[in-house]
Amino acid sequence: MSAIDSPLPWPEARPLPAAFFDRDAQTVACALLGKVIRHCHQGHWLAARIIETEAYYAAEKGSHASLGYTEKRRALFLDGGHIYMYYARGGDSLNFSAQGPGNAVLIKSAAPWLDPRCAPDALARMQANNPAADGSPRPPHKLCAGQTLLCRSLGLKVPDWDARRFDPLRLFVEDVGEMPGQIIQTTRLGIPAGRDEHLLYRFVDAAFAHQCTRNPLRRGQREGQDYHVLPPQELYP
Repeated sequence: MSAIDSPLPWPEARPLPAAFFDRDAQTVACALLGKVIRHCHQGHWLAARIIETEAYYAAEKGSHASLGYTEKRRALFLDGGHIYMYYARGGDSLNFSAQGPGNAVLIKSAAPWLDPRCAPDALARMQANNPAADGSPRPPHKLCAGQTLLCRSLGLKVPDWDARRFDPLRLFVEDVGEMPGQIIQTTRLGIPAGRDEHLLYRFVDAAFAHQCTRNPLRRGQREGQDYHVLPPQELYP
């Protein structure tokens, strides 16, 4: 059963169908910008708008899939729309499989999303899940500014979701009608030298560039050399 055929948490919910993910990884990475991840954590809905993604392919050296099939990487080799989670930098990371065995999209960062479907105290709950190092509330713009911070804020854990499909009553990605005005295309982060670190497979919603993992528009970065601005026809639906 696909997410779109499953029971919905509310009648107007618009979970993305499996077909959305069953496309080229870069297409999916661009199309996910502006979409909202919703997770029902401890009985309360928390949400974050995706602002930064990275595409990965089995055929390139930067991907987990390039290391070959293992049971732990099984989700990468399943149909588009499966959840692949793993531990990185001491935390959990969220990925979705795309079209073709071994291809996927990493959700690199997001921004807290608050609407009537979220818990009234959703922001406070996310801050409690992901406090600053000194125990104080983490500022909202830093809550999801990285792949592990995102998962921590939303309460997403590897054992709960790795190799699973979305469940609209617990976790799904929704189209709320938000689309980036511009998409910045640049190199991925944390790719070791010699493992295709030059590939321009990271995509950032330009309006949120200042709060993603690393701002591609920071001082010293040059358009055409360090990043590209995708023309309107390449803003994938």
